[in-house]
Amino acid sequence: MNKFDNSGSNQLIVNLSILLSQPTGISNYAQNIFPYLKCLEPTLLTAQNSSEFKCYPVPDNLTPAQGTKGHLRRLLWTQFQLPQISKNLKSRLLFSPLPEAPLNSNCRFVVMSHDLIPLRFPKRFSPLTPYHLYYIPQVLKQAQHIICNSEATAQDIIDFYQIPASNITSIPLAYNRQHFRPIREISAESKRYFLYLGRHDPYKNLHRLIAAFGALRNRDEYELWLAGPIDGRYTPVLQKQVAELGITDLVKFLNYVSYSELPKIINCAIALVFPSLWEGFGFPVLEAMACGTPVITSNLSSLPEVAGEAAILINPYNTAEITEAMQIIAEDREVRSHLSTQGINRANQFSWEKTGLATAEVLSCYL
Repeated sequence: MNKFDNSGSNQLIVNLSILLSQPTGISNYAQNIFPYLKCLEPTLLTAQNSSEFKCYPVPDNLTPAQGTKGHLRRLLWTQFQLPQISKNLKSRLLFSPLPEAPLNSNCRFVVMSHDLIPLRFPKRFSPLTPYHLYYIPQVLKQAQHIICNSEATAQDIIDFYQIPASNITSIPLAYNRQHFRPIREISAESKRYFLYLGRHDPYKNLHRLIAAFGALRNRDEYELWLAGPIDGRYTPVLQKQVAELGITDLVKFLNYVSYSELPKIINCAIALVFPSLWEGFGFPVLEAMACGTPVITSNLSSLPEVAGEAAILINPYNTAEITEAMQIIAEDREVRSHLSTQGINRANQFSWEKTGLATAEVLSCYL
């Protein structure tokens, strides 16, 4: 008998209430995962219809696109409407692509946990702190099983919430292979630049990256491009640091870069420098490796799991170590070539098919 055989109707329901028409973050994960759950014949709870799956309509105002109100509406809908939907559909199991599910109900569920960064680096007055302190631990303790994106996240769940390791399965994420790939036909930028991709939050460690760049020998020959949304809370502090170091002409704050433009700026960079203090997974590292761009990243959290031996791993708290790695890549063509080849080979080990089928296998155990 096929272990994915699912003779009963609506045995599995998949909560896609978070799904955006233009997916980012968790929504992107959900979008890439659910096609590989087809073997389980799920019913999708979604505001977007699909001709290939059974669908149950849900409100379209529960997503991050509606900001805090969207999150609150989704939490209330999850707690008070979702148990009844599950009962009406005679579901045996709910799968949620984020750690949200009805508490203290008869609903059996498996959830995906992406990271515990709001607990590692709490922000004052952030609603994410009580969300992670009080709601998520209850969800994880009541779950039949927890899927997460890295061994580092699994260890955080064990350490912060005292969840047994036997209740957790780590399944690495993946990337769009058609989008992120080496592009040989593009012309190189006139100025050689190091690239950072991501937000400007303090745990992303940009102040040390800027200081490390400022300490480069012959730094006037290079630029540092910071691609990510300008944030009024953090970006001005970084811009002030750049000015004080006298490198304003060498550091570009690119603001948000569109998805379509990312492969080009990654391919043209000398290296991606991603010295984050913590990541649940680390998409920029994987996407840069897939493009054949050398990577410098942290030796902490999930980042060594993603990079393997295909990147230069640095202590992100040691500015001199970041500078040294950048200097090596800038000056040594053989190192760049080696990292490029290794990165492409490493990235090829990740695919959404692997992620999706591994997820289906976990879910099948609880149906």
